[in-house]
Amino acid sequence: MSVRTARRRDLRLLPVALAAWAGAGAAIVFPEHATALAVALWVAAVLGLAVAARGARPTTVALIAVAFAVAGGAASHVALAQPAREAVAGLQITGGRSATFEVDVVGKVERSATGFRFDAITRSVTIGRDTTSVSAPVLVRAQDRPAGLDLGARAIATGTAFHADAADREVLVVEVFTIEVARPPKGVLAVAAELRTGLVDAVAGLPDPGAGLVPGLAVGDTSAVSEDLDQQMKASSLSHLTAVSGANCALVVGIAFGIAALCGARRGIRVTVGLATLVAFIVLVSPEPSVVRAGAMAAIAMLGVLLGRIGAGMSILSASVCVLLLLDPWLAASLGFALSAVATGSLLLFAGPLADGMSRWMPAPLALALSVPLAAQLACGPLLILIEPTVPLVGVLANLLAGPAAPAATVLGLLACVALPVPVLAQGLAAIAWLPAAWIAGTADLSARLPGASIGWLEGMPGLIALAATGAAIGIVLAARRHRSRRWAGWALVAIIAVVVGAGPFRTLIDRTRAPDDWAIAACEVGQGDAVLVRSGDEIMLIDTGPDPAALSACLDRFAIDRVDILVFTHFDVDHRGGAEGLVGRADLVLHGPVPDPEAAAMLARFTASGAQTQEVSAGQSGALGECRWRSLWPKPRDPVYPAGNDASVVIDVTGCRVPDAIFLGDLSAQSQRSLLASRAIDPTYSVVKVAHHGSADQDESLYRGLNASVALVTVGENTYGHPRDEILDLLREEHAIIARTDTSGDVVLWRDGAVIRLWRSREEGG
Repeated sequence: MSVRTARRRDLRLLPVALAAWAGAGAAIVFPEHATALAVALWVAAVLGLAVAARGARPTTVALIAVAFAVAGGAASHVALAQPAREAVAGLQITGGRSATFEVDVVGKVERSATGFRFDAITRSVTIGRDTTSVSAPVLVRAQDRPAGLDLGARAIATGTAFHADAADREVLVVEVFTIEVARPPKGVLAVAAELRTGLVDAVAGLPDPGAGLVPGLAVGDTSAVSEDLDQQMKASSLSHLTAVSGANCALVVGIAFGIAALCGARRGIRVTVGLATLVAFIVLVSPEPSVVRAGAMAAIAMLGVLLGRIGAGMSILSASVCVLLLLDPWLAASLGFALSAVATGSLLLFAGPLADGMSRWMPAPLALALSVPLAAQLACGPLLILIEPTVPLVGVLANLLAGPAAPAATVLGLLACVALPVPVLAQGLAAIAWLPAAWIAGTADLSARLPGASIGWLEGMPGLIALAATGAAIGIVLAARRHRSRRWAGWALVAIIAVVVGAGPFRTLIDRTRAPDDWAIAACEVGQGDAVLVRSGDEIMLIDTGPDPAALSACLDRFAIDRVDILVFTHFDVDHRGGAEGLVGRADLVLHGPVPDPEAAAMLARFTASGAQTQEVSAGQSGALGECRWRSLWPKPRDPVYPAGNDASVVIDVTGCRVPDAIFLGDLSAQSQRSLLASRAIDPTYSVVKVAHHGSADQDESLYRGLNASVALVTVGENTYGHPRDEILDLLREEHAIIARTDTSGDVVLWRDGAVIRLWRSREEGG
């Protein structure tokens, strides 16, 4: 009875946390009503306290009042920040207009698919000759990272901007043309930046891919992690190891707390040492929102230790959620925050019962080891479906194998970082840290390569609900003590899995019957990336592979394609070649542009080893695809101006057959588009244009006006770049082009019917 009572007390603050989440979410989604919402919530809180002071069940009513008060506090934060946010949002800087931003870097500078990105706070914005002092959060994206650009630096960035989504912390997203450091980091932030950079340098000579993981595991610096390893970590559910989380904070604090205890320090001193170490760790890894969030949870846990209430896990978690939402209401829309809270809650509530249940069938230590990753995966899986509709089947096993190595790599990497003033010691510790890091990298590689490592799942909310029900059924089967409960849950589990898994092949058969038999060009729905099929007779060309092998394989299944005759990599960004592994052994000829790095060369070598012929192409080369003729229009051979990357994208056209004449522009920017136009290689009679760079604003108007295509394909998925931008869509409409987008239309199919171009979409616009 006492255990049940303790558990009930543990959950008393959970409704308060949920109310705070709801209040913060409502305020950030409707910021124009945040003031009215805050007033209403505070009034409700005061009334609740008045009722609690005079009525029955005062504890329950008081908790309701506290819930209203915390929600009101989060809404008040949004209301107070709104004038400054509106001042930035109201500047005339959208529509492709250039502006100069003076910003303070407040987040870690991270590598992205298109360069680098970081969170910043504006100090001023200059448009033309007018400079306005404004302060609001923005997300800055740049292709280059100048020396000294790190957390705490001040930078001058010139570029274009567009509005972020309403619920985002950032008011604007700034796409930078040029960026320079006006002032490097100072004080402890400068020291922390040097230590992080020094750790990356210390492991530079060690074998990859383990070397790149050491800074990620120790201080959250993933700049040395290759794109392939990043994809493998995600596919095997190990990507959380390189994100600074509550587990990292707890490990560091626990070590400091233990050392203080060994020295005979009292509880208060031990907690003080632990908190001081936590603050130092947060500064070292960069005090960005996700790290501060993890640190706050660890700090509240330390408070529980100080008060002697270490068993009140859910109360501590709920209190930390409330505090963090008060400090940063925009966390309410953060999937990372939701995953962190759900994972922590699942470990507190479900790991124990799962371990007890599984101990009936296996040794108790093994059951306990399995229960932790299993509880986290069952709870977090439904949320991850919103990002990628696949379920990793090897995630629990991969975490079980890699989990013990992560703390060792973290601690050894931190020691190497601290020991950087003594180079020999630092390099020795880094070399030792490489061993567990290499084990984790090997586990990720093996797990991602296993057949059936993941299965497709339903998308969106139906997928979330189905996987949540599946997880609940699995949990009941493993943990329930009553045989009848386990039996009913087992039947429910079988039914859910049969419906969801069976729906995949069934949907594929339906999609095959829906797609027109005469299709000639098919833009696949693969998310934010390119994958376009061209068919002439029995021969198939695939231009790029999208970001994910599973999404590409699903599209090839929908169009009943087992093998491609010509595979084109326009360039080697992950959103254009991320699905390449699914084509190894299934392509005859691989055409590509300039090879930018050893990683791209290794990928091409895998195709060669599987029997494919690889060929670097440049302007002027051509070949046959069935009855059609393909030409490479860009890049120029050995062009020093555009050596690699977006501006060296292979531009292909396909003409001279029953396929609609089409040109595929890769990711060319406006500058390289003008160079292409000046080369006079373009035939002005194309019927179809694949719009460059997913519909970014960096386009040359004269190119599209000269093409005058009747159909414009925009290959795009959910993204934070604002693609496709209104500027290019408006231009295409002015040219009377039919715009077909893969994010709103699904698969887009084109074919020629006499003199008419037919267009088919797998779903209605907006669907």
